[in-house]
Amino acid sequence: MRKKFLALLFSAVSAAAWAQGGDVGLVNLVSGGVTYAPLSGSPSEAKPFMRVRDGDRFNVPAGGQVRIVYFTSSRQEGWSGPSSFRAGKGAGEAISGKAAEITVLPAGVSQRIARVPELMQSAKLGGIQLRGGITPVQKASLEQQAAVGDARATYEKMRREMPADDITSELYLYAVLHDYLLYEDMKAVVDEMLRKQPGNDDVKQVLVWVNGRLSR
Repeated sequence: MRKKFLALLFSAVSAAAWAQGGDVGLVNLVSGGVTYAPLSGSPSEAKPFMRVRDGDRFNVPAGGQVRIVYFTSSRQEGWSGPSSFRAGKGAGEAISGKAAEITVLPAGVSQRIARVPELMQSAKLGGIQLRGGITPVQKASLEQQAAVGDARATYEKMRREMPADDITSELYLYAVLHDYLLYEDMKAVVDEMLRKQPGNDDVKQVLVWVNGRLSR
């Protein structure tokens, strides 16, 4: 009976979450008092590295801006105010004001970007300690070096094509390096994020976390 009740409860929660819209993207830059409202809920301030759900409505005031990476379409949209739009499964739909600036990301980048909220939260909480203690700094195998080399090539291409303050390329490379626990390389990437966005408190917390791993 208890199992049946839990199954029904899980189904109800899942249905409610689906009705509210699933995760479709990530905010990777926001400034100037941008707000958003979910399908059912009151408006809130948009935050860096927050997940975006299908149906979220954004309001960008004059002087404000927000950038969103969509997970399934490899598409980044930059919206400047005054404007408003509704997030869809693979793109935003303009409601009023200026149209978005569109950047098409290389294949595979948006899937890595989808992990950024998890990685940021892990850094804020001090990381997850695995059984046996803190995972030590790793050296990449030849196979991993090849994967990282491909990621670096993609990174260099992206950073040449993106605005000077855009850290999407760094977030992508950071996520790849995190897979292999290459902390020294991760630190260089986070340093570059801070060079581009010196006031980004979330990135500062990540730097503290990476430095902590290097000092162990």
